[in-house]
Amino acid sequence: MSRTAVLSLLCVFCLTVSSVGARGLSIRPELSIEARGFADEPQFFDQLGTAQLGVVLTGQASWRSRDRKTRFDFEPYIRLDNRDSRRTYADIRELSFSKDFGTWDILFGVSQVFWGVAESRNVVDVINQIDAVEDLDEGEKLGQPMLRAARSLGPGNIELIYLPYFRERGFAGRDGRLRFSPAVDAKNISYERDGEAWAGDWALRYTQRRGALDLGLHAFSGTNRNPFLALSESGERFLQTYQSLDQVGVDLQLTRGAWLLKGEWVAAESGGSSYRSWVAGFEYTLFGLGGTAADLGLIAEHLRDTRDLTKTPITVFDDDTFAGLRLTLNDSQDTELLAGLIRDHRTSAIQYSAEFQRRIGARNLLELEARVFSGGDDPFITAFEADDFLTARWTVFF
Repeated sequence: MSRTAVLSLLCVFCLTVSSVGARGLSIRPELSIEARGFADEPQFFDQLGTAQLGVVLTGQASWRSRDRKTRFDFEPYIRLDNRDSRRTYADIRELSFSKDFGTWDILFGVSQVFWGVAESRNVVDVINQIDAVEDLDEGEKLGQPMLRAARSLGPGNIELIYLPYFRERGFAGRDGRLRFSPAVDAKNISYERDGEAWAGDWALRYTQRRGALDLGLHAFSGTNRNPFLALSESGERFLQTYQSLDQVGVDLQLTRGAWLLKGEWVAAESGGSSYRSWVAGFEYTLFGLGGTAADLGLIAEHLRDTRDLTKTPITVFDDDTFAGLRLTLNDSQDTELLAGLIRDHRTSAIQYSAEFQRRIGARNLLELEARVFSGGDDPFITAFEADDFLTARWTVFF
């Protein structure tokens, strides 16, 4: 999307906020200013230098009927970047209308759905496309057009989801950091399924809470959110193919005092190849650390994936261990630190990460994020070895 289109959407959003605010809707705009610094000069030709600036406008507009059974939600996301053209874009994270009919709760529009319990990676989370331009940790998602029907079913809840349109993944361009070598072609994209982006996906999920156990079961049939990448004939770019995906999976979480046991497991078929993916581990919390109000969580997880990388989309989490800690001060500023590393046992590649956040007053939030890459023998992590970075983000809530 061009800068002109993004600025036009920005103006429309501001006008919408000012007009609907008078009608009593709940409006909560947010403005973030972001600075990212890279530790080293770029290793690939045409990449940006060691500094990158960005501005993000987002927020939420919501309306609820008096009986709370009818809801409208709107969440735009607009980013402007001074160096990477593909990081100047706009997305609608949420634009949905939902109605509670008593037995069924129906949602129609663009929305986000999250499945999973693990900290390092969520193998069961297949509904929304990853916003890879925004970040590499798979935490940011694009809005997904959907029709969702949910209802209580005995001791649990069931969801039926139809996804009429597929969202393609974005990648950094030739001038962007945190990209593969060569860069991914964003224009020449193919699909395995007839109908391509309009082929339609289906999902079914059942969840149940019984005592200290949270259980989720799901089935999905549609298009794989992760593209299969193959070198072009010239070898100058990666071409994307979106294969079909059929999978079933389970996620569970068990709470036992200070222990939190987590697990996710998936059996999938994509690109004519069957494989299994899972992540399992624990979080142990030391409450009242040192006689203070602070809590310290110790986290460990193992990740495994059996896919054939010559036939299916890549993953760097084939045999990895995640170890980390979560420090929560439980103060009025909501101060929190999450730090950890993921090590690949096959290639010895390591990804280090740290995230810090703290509120400043009632309307400001400071966030710091750092990532360090040690590629080992992994060609995909090696592509990022010059991209160790620190990001500082200041957000104002209006």
